[in-house]
Amino acid sequence: MSIHYIGVDLGGTKILAGLFDSSFKLLTKCKLPTNSSEGGPAVFGRIIQAVDTILRDGQVAPADVAGMGLAIPGQIVPDSRTVRYAPNLSWRDFDLSSLIPKAWSWPVFIENDVRMGTYGEWRLGAAQESKHVFGIFVGTGVGGGLILDNKLYNGFNGHAGEVGHIVVQWQRGTSLEGIAGRRSIMARVKEIIDDSPKRLRKAWKNVDLAAVKSSHLAEFYQKDDPIAVQVIDEAARALGAGIGSVVNLLAPEVVVIGGGVAGALGESFRERVWEIALRYTLPRAAENVRCVLAALEDNSGICGAAAFAHDRLADKH
Repeated sequence: MSIHYIGVDLGGTKILAGLFDSSFKLLTKCKLPTNSSEGGPAVFGRIIQAVDTILRDGQVAPADVAGMGLAIPGQIVPDSRTVRYAPNLSWRDFDLSSLIPKAWSWPVFIENDVRMGTYGEWRLGAAQESKHVFGIFVGTGVGGGLILDNKLYNGFNGHAGEVGHIVVQWQRGTSLEGIAGRRSIMARVKEIIDDSPKRLRKAWKNVDLAAVKSSHLAEFYQKDDPIAVQVIDEAARALGAGIGSVVNLLAPEVVVIGGGVAGALGESFRERVWEIALRYTLPRAAENVRCVLAALEDNSGICGAAAFAHDRLADKH
């Protein structure tokens, strides 16, 4: 009998499922829309569909699956299958237990999505061989994860790592996510456009700001569009201040920057963020600390979820 692991990353807009062998080689994956407005049971139905698809495409029988990790964009009740709060899905105190099909004979482990992204980078990506890792993922919002002393750190109530909610402008109560998340970046773009002369607005004339993806934002930035340059630099400054503060507080070996926005903007954005972060760290606090982009890109979450399932099972034996 061969052993396989499944990782599922549930996002606000897409579901990504991956099938891995015992060496964590990704064999096949499936992506489906989340369609969160249809409700929790319908969303979980698409998770089931995605899992069925990867098993079929990978020609793997359910009996050959050892375990599955499920990454959820929200707060999870520790050691349970209950989602306390997932704002992008409109879930509150949502117990997934009754939705898990009996055909899934394998154990299912549920964790926060950004923690699983950080876990993936620690186990299989940019932060391998490190004992202390801080992951910050910049996408629609901003989330974080912590590996301390070779263990995923959740805090006593399961909420540790929520770096996106660090307040970086105390006068306004503005959080890091409120400046650097893609949703907030695009709200800022609209503000600037509304107050800009016609020559600056021209490039954005026919752009649906509500539908702009990270890749589109990166295109504007790489063309030195002044509005994009301004909002991206504001985001980089906020991220740098937040990361510098975390380095002072927790002294990680590695800072991993991931997520759709960071991935699209690439190495120059990482360099700018780290340059700002170093301005906020205490003397020598950042000495020998590495700051790197996530190596697994979109697969960070599914890799982390699969590895997490493996490690949790190993802990039980």
